[in-house]
Amino acid sequence: MANFPFQRLQADLATLIGKTGAGERLPSEPELSKQLGVSRATLREAMRTFEAQGLIRRRQGSGTFVVGQVPVIDAGLEVLESLETMADRLGLEVSVSDLRVEVVAADQDHAQVLSVPAGARLTRVQRVMREESRPVAYLEDTLPEEILKADHLPADFKGSVLDFLLGRGDPLTTSRAAISAITAPADVAKQLQIQRGDVLLEFVSKLYNVSGKVIDYSSSYFIPGYFHFHVVRRVGS
Repeated sequence: MANFPFQRLQADLATLIGKTGAGERLPSEPELSKQLGVSRATLREAMRTFEAQGLIRRRQGSGTFVVGQVPVIDAGLEVLESLETMADRLGLEVSVSDLRVEVVAADQDHAQVLSVPAGARLTRVQRVMREESRPVAYLEDTLPEEILKADHLPADFKGSVLDFLLGRGDPLTTSRAAISAITAPADVAKQLQIQRGDVLLEFVSKLYNVSGKVIDYSSSYFIPGYFHFHVVRRVGS
């Protein structure tokens, strides 16, 4: 890379992406790496920046496509809201796909968090959230069956377990989330139509009721280019 600085590589890629129409496919990795005079590993590393911005999308077995300018969900994290609520406030439309609702047995981790015996019946809700036709988030909620049975969700379920529980009148109080930047696991990458190892924002959350019991243990995965999260904090003394 001494004769081809990384910044120059990214600038050349930005020019190429800018000249390619939305929905069009970029040259293959072997073609691009030869054209730009870099290894495929270096090329992939440079392209991650544009993936994180949501400007390109790699599809397993199909290639890399230009997305173009994308709408961004910009939201604060001080109040727990569903993805649907945030999108609606910004005038964006999101939809649910690949919905899977199943009964699973509690493993040690879920048993401890949800205060249920190991092997207890849990309801797991997995789905992909889309903005237009693009997958932008993958969500997975796991709840004790006494809180949510597999057949409780309505036929027109729009993707938010939180909104369903609130609409039902469940006495919810707080949520605690651990937020990390991770590389996409294979199963999540497949759902989001990205490459394994691409960068995602992961929220692992516990939702509490008025009794202080965790009633929903969830993992949410967001493609960074479509989301800007922020926190407003008071200045301490």
